[in-house]
Amino acid sequence: MSTAGEATPVDRYLEVGLRLGRHLDGLVDAFYGPADLAERVEAEPRRDLPALVADVRALVADVDAGDGDLDPTRRRWLRAQAAGLHTAARKLAGEDVAFVDEVESCYGVRPTFVDHDVLAEAHGRLDAVLPGSGPIAERYEAYRTDHLMTREQLTEAVHATAEVFRGKTRERFGLPDGEHVEFELVSDQPWSGFNYYEGGLRSRVAINTDLPVSSTAIGHLIAHEAYPGHHTEHCRKEVGLVRRRGWLEESIFLVGTPQCLLAEGLADLAIDALLGEDQEPQMAEILAPLGIRYDTDVVAAVSAAGEALAAVRGNAALLLHDRGRPEEEAVAELERWGLLTHERAVKSIAFLTHPTWRAYIFCYVAGLPLCRSFMAGDPARFERLLTEQFVPADLAA
Repeated sequence: MSTAGEATPVDRYLEVGLRLGRHLDGLVDAFYGPADLAERVEAEPRRDLPALVADVRALVADVDAGDGDLDPTRRRWLRAQAAGLHTAARKLAGEDVAFVDEVESCYGVRPTFVDHDVLAEAHGRLDAVLPGSGPIAERYEAYRTDHLMTREQLTEAVHATAEVFRGKTRERFGLPDGEHVEFELVSDQPWSGFNYYEGGLRSRVAINTDLPVSSTAIGHLIAHEAYPGHHTEHCRKEVGLVRRRGWLEESIFLVGTPQCLLAEGLADLAIDALLGEDQEPQMAEILAPLGIRYDTDVVAAVSAAGEALAAVRGNAALLLHDRGRPEEEAVAELERWGLLTHERAVKSIAFLTHPTWRAYIFCYVAGLPLCRSFMAGDPARFERLLTEQFVPADLAA
């Protein structure tokens, strides 16, 4: 057990997370813990990866042995985080870890390839609701193209949607006083949107404009990144867990840990939790004064029919990293079964092959159904996701 003056398991977790972050850009997604710790780690000579692997392995063992004054729920959470980080460190150090084992150890779910028969059924549902006639992929792209926004419209839509969603989030789930999100448009990134949580209840949300953004996606994007998604979760946990309880392990957010799967799952669920089943009329009401097209009935039908296609991104990742297939085959999978244009498919591959994000896609593919099952239509259970520590197995129970 830790004694006075010794580093606690939480101290060690923060320290080794920051040290690993010096080896892979983006591994530390957010840190608002002790500034002196961050400064000390940044100033020290960079610790080599095999030594860091050993450090995390020892942390896992000591947490298992009962080190530290942690209640069972908190210990279980920290143990899952440290185990995921151990695998991430092993991969960084060049160890050969099978891709499906990597995903399971890091994120708490074992990935599977979605059968094409399941995707064909989704195509059939889309075929029945997409406007026009002809090949389904062409009609799906036409639907997206019909709702594309100019850069000026995007800026207006972001701020109008965020204002409405912020008010609804405050009313339904609660927001701490002083929270703030700043939005910016960026380019040349592998993702569509990103929340940079800066601590102090402040986020910077970057929206990628490499590909034009559709009005059909803006509600999901704002809910996911800000209200009541990532920003809201970070704020609620900073106030409720870090400030009030002193749980400093929540002051760092590390890629390669189960924390990510739950965060992405709840963020993908955020618009449903906020707006309920009639979200399309509410979005139309926000966008209509801006002169932005949003065909309510079509959007609702296409969204419901096409949700299953999100799993195709996981199939592409498994083709690349589990089956060792060439990128051209993964692109073809995304085009054929995800109904993406070649340009969009290639953009997706950039994310799936990025060293930070290669396994991360399953945080979305598996995270949403897990969080949706847990919420079971009850917004009060969504608020628990925003405020409590869970591991993926808790939601599956």
